[in-house]
Amino acid sequence: MAEPIYNEDSIKSLDWQEHIRRRPGMYIGKLGDGSAQDDGIYVLLKEILDNSIDEFMMGAGKTIDISLHEHKVIVRDYGRGIPLGKVIDCVSKMNTGGKYDSNAFQKSVGMNGVGTKAVNALSSIFVVQSYRDGKTKKVEFSKGLVTLEHPEIETTQRNGTSITFHPDETIFRNYHYIADFVESMIWNYVFLNTGLTINFNNQKYFSERGLYDLLSRQNKPEEIRYPIIHLKGHDIEVAMTHGQQYGEDYHSFVNGQYTTQGGTHQAAFREAVVKTIREYYNKDYDASDIRASIIAAVAIRVQEPVFESQTKTKLGSERIAPEGQTVRTFVNDFLKKELDDYLHKHKEVADAIEARIKQSERERKDIAGIKKLANDRAKKASLHNKKLRDCKAHFNTSHERRYETTLFITEGDSASGSITKSRDVETQAVFSLKGKPLNCYELTKKVVYENEEFNLLQHALNIEDGLEGLHYNNIVIATDADVDGMHIRLLMMTFFLQFFPDLVKAGHVYILQTPLFRVRNKKETIYCYSDEERRNAISKLGGKPEITRFKGLGEISPDEFGLFIGKDIRLDPVILKEQTIKSLLEYYMGKNTPDRQQHIIRNLRIEKDEVEQVEKEAEDLDVA
Repeated sequence: MAEPIYNEDSIKSLDWQEHIRRRPGMYIGKLGDGSAQDDGIYVLLKEILDNSIDEFMMGAGKTIDISLHEHKVIVRDYGRGIPLGKVIDCVSKMNTGGKYDSNAFQKSVGMNGVGTKAVNALSSIFVVQSYRDGKTKKVEFSKGLVTLEHPEIETTQRNGTSITFHPDETIFRNYHYIADFVESMIWNYVFLNTGLTINFNNQKYFSERGLYDLLSRQNKPEEIRYPIIHLKGHDIEVAMTHGQQYGEDYHSFVNGQYTTQGGTHQAAFREAVVKTIREYYNKDYDASDIRASIIAAVAIRVQEPVFESQTKTKLGSERIAPEGQTVRTFVNDFLKKELDDYLHKHKEVADAIEARIKQSERERKDIAGIKKLANDRAKKASLHNKKLRDCKAHFNTSHERRYETTLFITEGDSASGSITKSRDVETQAVFSLKGKPLNCYELTKKVVYENEEFNLLQHALNIEDGLEGLHYNNIVIATDADVDGMHIRLLMMTFFLQFFPDLVKAGHVYILQTPLFRVRNKKETIYCYSDEERRNAISKLGGKPEITRFKGLGEISPDEFGLFIGKDIRLDPVILKEQTIKSLLEYYMGKNTPDRQQHIIRNLRIEKDEVEQVEKEAEDLDVA
């Protein structure tokens, strides 16, 4: 076989927009379809908003308007406006922007002059309009290329910048925005920027107390052990309490950026809390007991932050400024003084914290024996674990496809077999349940170690000691679309919410959608996920197509299953809204409450025979 030719003609130089479109992952992380809160379409919105936030931080513009309808996004701020002569350069020339001048943007998020250009290149429509000192300039782009440059004209509009974009459907396949994810992003922006108002689809978002409001909004009074501690200093803000849940729950931010994967500042906070509390009580409490059930938010501002990727989800900076003190020392010194002072002034809070620590200590010692036995069994089982068909890549590594790593939790051998044969062995793993798992509502974490299936699942996910070692970015519950499948789905969600709520809050848990019907003729096959899609397929194919109703995942052949878990996979994220976990689980998984009985009665429906209904609709369409 001849060696490939490598000469001067082999060297290619791509235009900036072409490089972004060919390698979007370098700029916005994973693409996705909008079903995950870190999918690319949300990163596009965030990149535009970051510029508006930076204007607010510089004292220019206290309001941002966002309009989102289907695929069209409009962001209008009231800052200084892009200098009119540089409108095209600022959105289409790489490494161009005002943030290289450290006097203009001391502690900005977008330091690299890349974000807006990435949005431009990855949008089928991108329109930028700057309003500045009574004049305005508007330019239209498509896929990073100018399509129409409007002349500069006079205006009565307030200073600022308006950007409209449509993410390109050839890159973001079958995408859709989920309003809950956008709303969560907006809340974080206003919590971190007190005095800022964001109007999203005509709804107002505003915060007066910053991170205090963040924790109080997400945790009801009955869910926390003591009033929220709120501490503010120069370039640092902290809010913390302890809750009733298992695990640790953190929200960390750098220069207004939500660092979902933490980083040096979050690690410094976890270390500083332990050190400060040990010194206050003068007792060598175990670190895990101090941090058990902690709920905290920490925000710092750093000059020239170093993130581990362009998506800025993890801080890598070791120092506050290029020549400044370390992040670790900065956070530790702040908590050592401010948290210690707070505890001395609020003895009732100090007593509540110590009571929570002692409770965690008792619980840890209570399950220590069975935990050791269970872990020993899990280690032996992991060598030949029949429940887990693992993949090669893991989320807690530097693998280039780490964000694609997925664990399918299936019911029964037949469904597991179909997924196992059709999966991508590089990034997709399968965990098989033997039947209906235990309803663990109101049970203690001891059951996780006593129940072999739960213990093996915990070890497969690698979440016993927190999310830092999580093996899979996506945990997908894949059950049949019938009553039993729905029940198993509820039982698994109960397991995660009861013992690992931070897994759900961080957006890692999903429900797999699989087709209910296959409609086909000799020329074409269409898979349908709803009655509406089935009717549309029958209408499209005409005649009397063959219609198959899938009763369970095991009925779908491996070849077909590969179509549903590949690039066109449909996932429904499990989103935890403002309702408390305790009340949520009590309603759905507790004893048969009158409220739930009434809900069932009100929503009871009697369906016509499915097969007869399908055939009748097909005949009606054929006649028409």
